[in-house]
Amino acid sequence: MTNPLDRKKLAVLGAGKIGGILLRAFLDQKLVSASHAVATVRHAERAEALGKQMGIRVSTDNRAAAHGADVILLAVKPMQMADVLDEIRSEITPKTLVVSTAASVPTKFIEQHLADNVPVVRAMPNTPCAVGCGMTGIASGKHAGAPHLELARAMFGAVGRVVVVDEKHMDAVTGLSASGTAFVYVILESLAEGGVKMGLPREIATLLAAQTMQGAARMVLETGDHPAQLKDGVTTPAGCTIDGILELEDGKVRVTLIKAVVKATERAKELMFDEA
Repeated sequence: MTNPLDRKKLAVLGAGKIGGILLRAFLDQKLVSASHAVATVRHAERAEALGKQMGIRVSTDNRAAAHGADVILLAVKPMQMADVLDEIRSEITPKTLVVSTAASVPTKFIEQHLADNVPVVRAMPNTPCAVGCGMTGIASGKHAGAPHLELARAMFGAVGRVVVVDEKHMDAVTGLSASGTAFVYVILESLAEGGVKMGLPREIATLLAAQTMQGAARMVLETGDHPAQLKDGVTTPAGCTIDGILELEDGKVRVTLIKAVVKATERAKELMFDEA
């Protein structure tokens, strides 16, 4: 498969949590070479340490990093977006693809702060991109055509699965798959605690819980069956599983998880309006 970033310069502005994860993954997957990647962080000490760690040029100067870049990955906090866009505006042309991972920031806002006709793609990846098992939702802006969307799809496809959605659904993607990893960790931890309660060593209980969750997820992805159908396949009449499910229903686990996604989605809509 042709590498979409071959010989292209990638600038990651804001190589913090998700920006750093993606940059490391892109370098590890050989999607971009160290000689064609640059990044920025807010503090000089961090820039020096990260540069040595990754073997690339890292600075605190967004404008310098953006200069000559073919693809700019904006991984800054939502409330910092306007300042960063104003800072790099002179370095961006319609030949530059701008990809933003900032929650709640619409492509229209980014386009308005840049020159005319700059292609913008909005993306929402999650942290499992670090192990090549990420989930990313992407949506195109007004000036992003099919080639731009395919480039973004290829970038994030190198670190997991990608789904293209209408931009109106991006906050829900944030609430479900980006925030959802934390919800899953709570569930995983709780399952493991249940095993510990019943006498299992913690390491074994955690392994059992993690592999069980991974296996269940793969069953959904690879069979295409509805989760309810797969659940019924485990739940034998008068067996132990149905007793456990009754406890889950009594504890309102289902409605609590739905509400968690709703709350996270609602919060995602507000982030760019927080004070920096």
